[in-house]
This record gives sequence, C-alpha cells and structure tokens, in this order.
Amino acid sequence: MGRNGIDGSIALVTGAGQGIGRAVAAALADEGATVAAVDIDPHRIEASGADRTGAEATICAYPADVTDPRQVDSLLERIERDLGAVDLAVNVAGILRTGPVTECTDADWAAMLAVNATGVFTVSRAAARLMRPRRRGQIITVASNAAGVPRANMAAYAASKAAAVAFTKSLGLELAPHGIRCNVVSPGSTDTPMLHGMNGATGTPDVVAGDPASYKVGIPLGRIADPGDIAAAVCFLASDAARHITMHDLYVDGGAALR
Repeated sequence: MGRNGIDGSIALVTGAGQGIGRAVAAALADEGATVAAVDIDPHRIEASGADRTGAEATICAYPADVTDPRQVDSLLERIERDLGAVDLAVNVAGILRTGPVTECTDADWAAMLAVNATGVFTVSRAAARLMRPRRRGQIITVASNAAGVPRANMAAYAASKAAAVAFTKSLGLELAPHGIRCNVVSPGSTDTPMLHGMNGATGTPDVVAGDPASYKVGIPLGRIADPGDIAAAVCFLASDAARHITMHDLYVDGGAALR
C-alpha cells in the first residue's frame, strides 16, 4: 500500500449505490484504492456510475444483501478472489423509517435492525475472519449521531445505530491485539436520499435551525453535511494519519450533538 495507507489497498463499501456509501466509494478510489462497491440493488450501483475504471483505481459492483450471512460470506470470497485481500471494510448500508414507537410495526423494527445492525455484524465478522490471520486491516462503521442523542420519532433507528456503534467498538477491542483497527463515523443530517425522504425533509433551513418542540438541537455550523464530508472522515480514519486511533466514534454533524 502507498504512503497514505489507502493507495493500493482493497476496500469493501456497503450501501455504495447512493448517498454516503457512493461518496465513500468514490473518495477511496480517488485515494488509490480498488473498491468493491456493494449494494442490494445492482441497478443502483450501475446508475451511480460505480462500476468504472479510472486512471488510479477501479470501482467494481458487487450486488449482495448484507442481512444474509451466506451471501456475505460468499461476497467476501468473491471479492478476495477477484480483487485480492480486503484491507478495509466500510459499513454504510442503512435504512430509516420514522414515527412514534407506538406506531412502529414489527416489520419496521425488524428491518432496521436487520440492515443497520445485523448487516454491520455479518460484514464485519466475515472481514475480521479474513483479516485476523493476516494481522492487518480496518473496519469502519458509518452510524449516526442519533445513536448517542435521543430523537423523537426515530427510536428504532437510533437503537439500531447504537447497536452498530457498540458492536464495532467491542470488535475493535478484540481485534486490536492483531493490529486491526475498528472505528465509527457518526454523521448528522446529510444531503442524501434518506434525508430527503424523512417526513418530507429536503435540506431546508428548518433542519439547520432545529425543532425545540421535539427537543431537537439545530446545527451550530449552519449547514447540512455533504456526503463528501462524511467520506472525508472515513478516509482520514482509514489512512496512516489515524494509525493510533481505534474504537473511536467520530461525530461529523456540524456540532448538532453538542459534543
């Protein structure tokens, strides 16, 4: 690998068909990684322009359902056969369904836990099994600041993201003796299809100002994040500049969590 720790590496990115996942895949490729772009929807990966070859790196589409352990194990085998040993696994795939807990259906609860928590588990476990004997590698989970701050009408989502955070940190403790780092990036409101679909939110000034009636603090920096802001944080944690950082939860929310 190159001097930045990313150039020449093999990276797996889930949820790469759109939003933050797409930005992360592109940013890692720009840094010289060969990226396996994973998404449940093969057409979404193709529409994102993810399956392309550039001068410095390649991004290849790998359709898979991260909630299915068999598919994930097969996915890692295919990626390592096609591209080489995976150096970096980035968990970005996620879904959001909002509403009061009293109106949250069993299906909504199960779906969010399946993608946002179990998906992190299946991909991280499969990657860790390959990385540990090699005594190198990194796992980064993109969670949410909702995991650390109560949010009205987002309880199930927050719980699923909190589970992903706790899991990733605990995994980092187990893998540290093997030289493998595990970190979390927790975005706040970001200009993605997920934000646009949340109760009609479209990145308006209301999101920046906050909502005192629902105990939601605004964004002190006065702007909604761009997916590239989150991707830059992932690249930092994946780089040699962060070689002594593990089990860390990096909030990228413009100060919205007041931490």
